[in-house]
Parts: sequence; structure tokens; C-alpha cells
Amino acid sequence: MSHLPIQQEPIILPPAMLGMLGGGQLGRFFVIAAHEMGYQVTVLDPDKNSPAGKIADVHICANYDDADALQQISNTCAAVTTEFENVPASTLKKLAESVIVRPSAESVAIAQNRVMEKNFIKEAGLPVAPFAVINEASDLPDDASTLYPAILKVARFGYDGKGQARVKNQAEARLAFAEFKQEICVLEQMLPLDLEVSVVLARDTHGHIAAFATAENSHLNGILDISIAPARCSEVVKANARELAKKLADKLNYVGVLGVEFFLVKNQLLVNEIAPRPHNSGHYTIDACVTNQFEQQVRVLAGLPLGDASLHSNAVMVNVLGDSWLAREENVALEPAWDKACSHPNLKLHLYGKAEPRKGRKMGHFTVIGKEAKSVLNTALVARSELHIGE
Repeated sequence: MSHLPIQQEPIILPPAMLGMLGGGQLGRFFVIAAHEMGYQVTVLDPDKNSPAGKIADVHICANYDDADALQQISNTCAAVTTEFENVPASTLKKLAESVIVRPSAESVAIAQNRVMEKNFIKEAGLPVAPFAVINEASDLPDDASTLYPAILKVARFGYDGKGQARVKNQAEARLAFAEFKQEICVLEQMLPLDLEVSVVLARDTHGHIAAFATAENSHLNGILDISIAPARCSEVVKANARELAKKLADKLNYVGVLGVEFFLVKNQLLVNEIAPRPHNSGHYTIDACVTNQFEQQVRVLAGLPLGDASLHSNAVMVNVLGDSWLAREENVALEPAWDKACSHPNLKLHLYGKAEPRKGRKMGHFTVIGKEAKSVLNTALVARSELHIGE
């Protein structure tokens, strides 16, 4: 990939039309940020009830490779971005022939494939957990390998714990590989984690970077549960995470908003995954930062200067899954206790407008902000309990 300076594009001003590929909650927050800044937004998503499509100026209900849909976007949008990495890179490449596209198809393609992602991180000289690429069953190491116990992850389309299996030995790895229909996988050594942290940053066409505070993350059943900002680790670790994320963005020649997840093992940071878009762990920025990650996405796409990424409050973000709607006995969807959650004056509730709650489905989140970190965390944990999260 070329690392030459990125050619400067003209600044796009309101009320120009911006394009968003993907209609989920990340796209919805982008639409909100763009509207607040005076832009119009066209959303391309095949779901007629997509959260972003419902509030967009134009919703093109079609597949991401639909030729007529892409032509409409090219004809009407000044610039295009994406909210998730599984939009075909070929779609981004096609659109880039006639309209500004950020991030690039090349960057997204790397994040779409765990093999390409791991190899890129390693070749960039960044620390990564020991791993092996599994193209076929014979590639699975025997029980003497130091990789075990490990996690077997499909190379493509795995997220929120999907397409992953913990394996203790070759026999378990073979079984999991068969269950994944022998798709290409990465076998990654399981490590004794001290902490999981992430950094969300924005990088513009000049190579300027604005990094948000390092967040501390905990997961439940493979899905992000709680993010705490700033992370409860040393200032050195937090600063190192930001520097590694910046180095990775520079190596990618990245333009856009980027999420980088890390493992902390015995005070050593290891890059876990990258996301070429705003990140779930960056939702705290909506309520706790001078400029949030979605406004940054609009700014980068439009060629505007980056906003101030500083924290103005301590924050704890908690995901609200469809599980909170399900009654304990009848398994019937019931509205959660919003009155209890909203009784906390420093709690900010964000629901995504999804019609059908399902187990494990991200339906919304809330963020508690305040001056005292311990008080903020305690309030968030009380509200989490009131919404029956994690039960």
C-alpha cells in the first residue's frame, strides 16, 4: 500500500449530501451528527426498517453491490463513508471512481479479513498475540504447540463473539474448524489478560490525528458490556495505547475514524483488532467529549479540520441488549424499567430505534458522566442492574 501524502480534496460544506453505507446504529449516529451540522444524508441499506435509514433524508433500500443504487449515490452524494467493515471493498472501490470515499477500500479490505489484519499489524512492527493462519485442517498445530489454549476465529464476518471458539487442543480445534465449515481461520493464543482497552481516533487527509481517551472495556458473552473512560490503568499504558493506535493509522495511510482494540498482558499492549469506523467503545464520546466520534467522522469526510477530542467528564458506557426486554419466565418482550434508569440525573440514554428485541442484539446504550470516577461507575452499575443487564 502506498504511503505517499494523500491528495487534498476540496472542503465539502453544508447542505451537501453525504452518503452512508450501512443503516445500523453507527450509521444512525452519523446521520444525527451530519444533520446537526447542516448536511443531508443518503443511507444505503437493504433493511427497510434500518435505524439510520428511518431518519436519513434518502434511504436507498438495496444491496451494497446494486449497480443502480451505487449510480444514484455517485450522482447525488459529494462523499461517501461506511458504518461497518463488511460492506464489500469492491463497492467502495467502484464509488471511489466518481466520488470521495473515506476510508479507502484498501483500508477496509484489511479490516475485513483477520488474516490480512493480523499480518498487516505484525508487518507494521506492532505487537500482536501469537497466531497461526489455518487454511485447512492440516494446518492446525498438534497438542505440543504453545498456541493452546487458543481461540479459533473465522477470517471474515465474525463480530460480537460470532465465528469464534475456545479450544484447548487439536481435537477441539478440528471440531470447531469443521463447525465453521472449514473457512479460513486464525488460531490465536489465549493470554492471561490484565485488561482490555481501546483507542478511537480520527485521521484527516493531512495526516493530522485526534485520539480520544483510552477506554477500558469488559465483555459479556463476546459482546462489549461496559466501557470506562478514562481507563483505570497507568498513564503510561494509556499514552502507549494512543501512540500505537496512531502508528497503526499512519501505517494504513488511514483517513477516517478508526477503532483499535488492545490486550494488556503483564503491562505489555498487544493489538487485538481494528475497526475502520466509529466503535462501540467510543460511544462515551457522545456525552463526555468536546467532539464525539461521529462528528469527527463527518468532519473527516467533508474535509473539515478535526474537532477537539478532549474529555470533559468521566464516563461509563453500558450496552443495552435485547435481553433486557425479555421477561424471565414467559420469554415475551416487555419494555425495560426506563423510569428507573432515567431517574439518575447524570445518565444519558440512547435507544437505536430497532423494532424487534432479540437476545444478544444491541438495542441501545446509556452513558453516565460526572466529575468523580467512582461515583460515575457506581451509578452506572446500579442502572445496569435496574435494567437486568448481565442476569
